[in-house]
Order: sequence, then structure tokens, then C-alpha cells
Amino acid sequence: MGSARLYLAVAVGGFRRYASYRVATVAGVFTNTVFGLILVYTYLALWEERPGLGGYDQAQAVTYVWLGQCLYATLAIQGGGAEKDLMERIRTGEIAVDLYRPVDLQLWWLAGDVGRAAFQMLGRGVVPFVFGSLFFPMALPAEVAAWAAFAVTLLLAAVVSFAIRYLAALSVFWLMDGRGVGQVLMITGVFFSGMVLPLNAFPGGLGDVVRVLPWAAQLQVPADVLMGEADPLGAFAFQAAWAVALLAAGRLLQSAATRRVVVQGG
Repeated sequence: MGSARLYLAVAVGGFRRYASYRVATVAGVFTNTVFGLILVYTYLALWEERPGLGGYDQAQAVTYVWLGQCLYATLAIQGGGAEKDLMERIRTGEIAVDLYRPVDLQLWWLAGDVGRAAFQMLGRGVVPFVFGSLFFPMALPAEVAAWAAFAVTLLLAAVVSFAIRYLAALSVFWLMDGRGVGQVLMITGVFFSGMVLPLNAFPGGLGDVVRVLPWAAQLQVPADVLMGEADPLGAFAFQAAWAVALLAAGRLLQSAATRRVVVQGG
């Protein structure tokens, strides 16, 4: 119980930290809304030419756009979450302080990132999504159970997102700099999560591959559950499997790093 309270406090701290950036939050809401409008009209034109693309009708395509804008910062799809601070602490050697704390390093950073994600969802994600629902036809469920299942997928998506970024951050123990890794995270996050185009619309073998990669658990799976295009239990299993696998890989890499790598700074 004491450990649970500790990590809850870390999550609350992460929430409060990002809540203090009010101007950045307002700017983010504006940016996501504008990009949402650009993508919506692009999607409407595309679906006008290709009705039923990816198995979606126009309302579902519009829903997908606004959900993407809602989750963009929430899941740090282009990076910029906990991994950014972790990379810097590894680079400067401050990670040594974290390693001496009587806490689990991975859970500490996970809790902080969940707090960050919760604020970004409420502070930056909800407004563009509501805006979209007011001015465009969207395929939103009426059943409470569907929204509850969607909420579960969001939590699992946050864990998968963190696990991907945590692995990337740990690479700095060897690379000594996180800028290149950050660029890779940005490119892979946008492309493989389906931020540009739903993964269901990817053709042939490429589509088969991207839909089973962990990035699919971030946007594509929650979108399909929200719009009734996927079985919730199957979606949960897919996301949970990737979450467990990636967290386990992160723990193994963390163990190797802390055993064999000399932290910069001493």
C-alpha cells in the first residue's frame, strides 16, 4: 500500500507539473484544433474519392482525425514525454541519483508519465475532440459500455507508449546523446501509429505489418474500439501483450545498463 501511494504521488506530481504550463497548453489546444481542421478536410476529400477506405465511412474518418489530435500529446506520439527528461538525466549523470532511490526506476518514470498523459488528455486533448464533435458528423457510441472499453484502451495505450519511449531513452546509456533517438521516435511514432493515415488504409503486406506493431496500440486500436470496429477483449489482449513485452524488455535493458555502463559524470 505504501508503494502504491508513492507512485500515485509521483503521478499526481507529473500532472501538476504539466498543469503549470498554461500558455503552452492553450497554444497546444489551438495547434491541435487547426491541424485537426486541415486533416478533416483532407480526409473528407480523400474519402469522397475512395468511399469506404480502410473500412471507414466519412463520419468514422472524421472521428479518427479528432481522436488523433486528442491523443497526440496525451501519448507523446512524437516524443516529448518522460523519456525526454530521462535521456537528459542519463546524459548528465544525474541518473545516478535515481538509481540510489529506494524505488523501482521503471515504475517511477511510468507513474510520472501517466500523470503527464492524464493532464495532456484533459488539458489539451478534450477541447479539440469536443470541437470536432460539435462541427462535424462523428461516429461516437451511445452506450456507456463502449466508452468504458475505450477508456481501458486509453490506459493501455499510455503504458505501451511509455514502454516504447523508455526503451529508446535507455539507449542513451550507450549512445551518450538522445537527439538522434528522439528523431527516430518522432518519425516512427507519426508513421506507425497512424497519425497521418489510419493503419487500416495501408495497402497489402505493409498494412498487415503495421497493424501488428506496438504503435498500432496507441491510436488505431482505441479508435476501432470507440467506433465499434474491433472486439474490446481482443483489443485489450493485443495492447496488454505489447505492454508486458515492452516493459519486460525495458527491465532487461535497464538491468544491463546499470550493470555494465559507466554513467557519465562519475
